[in-house]
Amino acid sequence: MKTIKYISRIIAVVALTLIFAIPAKAQLSDNGYANVDWNFNVPISNDFADKASGWGMNFEGGYFVTDGLGLGLFVAYSSNHKYIGARQIPMGTSGTLYTDQQHTVFQIPFGAAVRYQFNRGGVAQPYIAAKLGPEYAKYSTDFNVFEDKQNTWGFYISPEIGLNIFPWSYGPGLHLAVYYSYASNKVDKIFDYSYKGLNNFGFRVGVSF
Repeated sequence: MKTIKYISRIIAVVALTLIFAIPAKAQLSDNGYANVDWNFNVPISNDFADKASGWGMNFEGGYFVTDGLGLGLFVAYSSNHKYIGARQIPMGTSGTLYTDQQHTVFQIPFGAAVRYQFNRGGVAQPYIAAKLGPEYAKYSTDFNVFEDKQNTWGFYISPEIGLNIFPWSYGPGLHLAVYYSYASNKVDKIFDYSYKGLNNFGFRVGVSF
């Protein structure tokens, strides 16, 4: 829990840095961009923690190097869960334990982002994007008063389709996006569970600058 709180503080600092480093104008002459989003994440083929969850956020900021092409940085986090009813759990040479479990997969991808934005300067500005970089993922299961966990690192890639809506000439707008993501993180063994790769899809709703 302390690790998650510490990482969350780092994310908050990075997000504020991105926001205040970029002017809050929606004009073609403004080459900077940023968005801060609520993130809803849905795991695919991951029955360790397969419940969709809205416990997540996404932060991104960058600069348009041409009229449509933007390069930037991003950081995000999400947490998905699954409750397992009481059952016999193998404990190696110690025998078995009869208990229920609460599974969690906590993900933090971060790295580079590239987008191509259409109709810059207009009210509605659709775009296509891709993000890639490292991902930290913590797999954990809580049972009784105990926790078994593995901290993992992998490579993250995510295509995205989005829309920025700026109803005013100056000031923030609305950001909407849908995405798919894959991360190569793997867990070797938590009790009798082992997994390779994290597939997700989801959507984001937030504020655009």
